[in-house]
Amino acid sequence: MRLTQWTDYSLRVLMYCAATQGREAPPTVAEIAQAHGISRSHLTKIVMTLAAQGWLETLRGRGGGLRLLVQAGEVSVGEVVRQTEADFQLVECFDATGNTCRMGGRCRLQLALQQAMDAYLAVLDGLTLADLVAPAGAARVRWVPGLPDPALLSARPVAG
Repeated sequence: MRLTQWTDYSLRVLMYCAATQGREAPPTVAEIAQAHGISRSHLTKIVMTLAAQGWLETLRGRGGGLRLLVQAGEVSVGEVVRQTEADFQLVECFDATGNTCRMGGRCRLQLALQQAMDAYLAVLDGLTLADLVAPAGAARVRWVPGLPDPALLSARPVAG
């Protein structure tokens, strides 16, 4: 699965706000746009959506900016992905109304992909914004039963 640019930018905004919590002046859309090289107008639309979903507060005027409405440790990355992604249909057969696959009933691909998607989201459900912005080595991906332990994966040499 590949995240849309909308979700990527949504996560970047939320992470930036989490990383700058407690700062005297809250971050602004312009500051985040410049820091990430993102169009300010595009980011403004994303911020308005995040505010409507209850994750951000937008403060106008002098000293204004963006502030998380929920503690970073309470914002599940999986929930953000679910709320910002429009399509979780990995293949045609996930769409019961538009499915024209002729292998229905004999193919196990749909079940395998659904299990993979569930595992993917389970890992993201185990992460919070606070985990994503914690200093290096401080955050730990939580283990999901049925999947390899993340600590073991990070200890493996990378094939190359």
